[in-house]
Amino acid sequence: MVASNEFNPDKITKGDLFTSTNVEDFPVPHGRDEVWRFISLRKLRGLHNGEFLPAVAQAVKVSQHPGVSAETVGRDDERLGRVGKPSDRVAAQAWTSMPEGQVITVAPEVEVEDPITVTYTGRGEGVTSFGATSIEVGHHAQATVVLQYVGSGTHADNVEFILGDGAHLTVIVDVDWENDAVHLSNQVAQVGRDAVLRHNSAIFGGEIVRIVPRVNFTAPGGDAELLGVYFADSGQYFENRMLVDHSVPNCRSHVLYKGALQGEKKNEARTCWVGDVLIRSNAQGTDTYETNNNLILTDGARADAIPNLEIETGEITGAGHAATVGRFDDIELFYLMSRGIPEAEARRLIIRGFFNEVIHRIPVQTLSEELENRISEELEKISA
Repeated sequence: MVASNEFNPDKITKGDLFTSTNVEDFPVPHGRDEVWRFISLRKLRGLHNGEFLPAVAQAVKVSQHPGVSAETVGRDDERLGRVGKPSDRVAAQAWTSMPEGQVITVAPEVEVEDPITVTYTGRGEGVTSFGATSIEVGHHAQATVVLQYVGSGTHADNVEFILGDGAHLTVIVDVDWENDAVHLSNQVAQVGRDAVLRHNSAIFGGEIVRIVPRVNFTAPGGDAELLGVYFADSGQYFENRMLVDHSVPNCRSHVLYKGALQGEKKNEARTCWVGDVLIRSNAQGTDTYETNNNLILTDGARADAIPNLEIETGEITGAGHAATVGRFDDIELFYLMSRGIPEAEARRLIIRGFFNEVIHRIPVQTLSEELENRISEELEKISA
């Protein structure tokens, strides 16, 4: 494994990521770098090379609940960055540039009935906002956390989730920026013994959005599920790049992301999904599967789907991956039209059904209904 103070890209494996809170420890990304080759660096507004507009703190508001504490702390607070240190230059830039961060703690054995809502509001033009959020759920506690990103601006952050033994955490990352926003987020989850993580991501807004979740297991019995939906229009680029690192025995992970794209000109609407799953040699009994499905609705759209599965032991329960990029199923369309449903409405029904598998698993009913409404709004843009 590469030590934290020894940066050598040639020796880094998927699981042995170099991490640092110092931006100068990372080289400036270039378009040929593997982890940056899909995104347009010139559209990142200087987040990758230090040429961004003046730095300010993120604007964040946390709802209050019994058994939950929320604090604004200095960048050097020891509770920040315990498991989620930056693994790329933009994440390190966010850490180096942020004046403060947030620490949210759910007390052990507490069951929080209502969702904990953390709302990040863009700071608008002329500045760049940076921040970090640490969310810890004590042993045998249960909570749902909704991270909402709204407004306009340029934003980069680090978010970490720490699950104690037997804890159950549902996370919903709701990215609903205005369409002129740029947002890059580094997210890391540490899952304890017999703990359960349900990480849900929904990306509908923003010009450039890049979410990088990583999951690490610390003891047997951990269970992680990563679900995601995204819908990209003309001028939008969404990237989901994840890593699930199975480093201990008898843990489970399941990944399912679904996206749709529509754009008028070639490559005008783009998405990228990269799913890395690593099963280390001592992770016997692992059970994992990852899937990414994409619907291309117009000629001016492009989706890249790259599943990667690295297995170092054969003593596992199961492992697999699948990815698809394609257009409508003509048979489904023909079937609906043969029942008297107009073609435009038939297409809308197919798309809604395509997303429902993920959306209906979001436990917050008001949010799942809101996502269905957003999909309906997107479908109205598709010409009959």
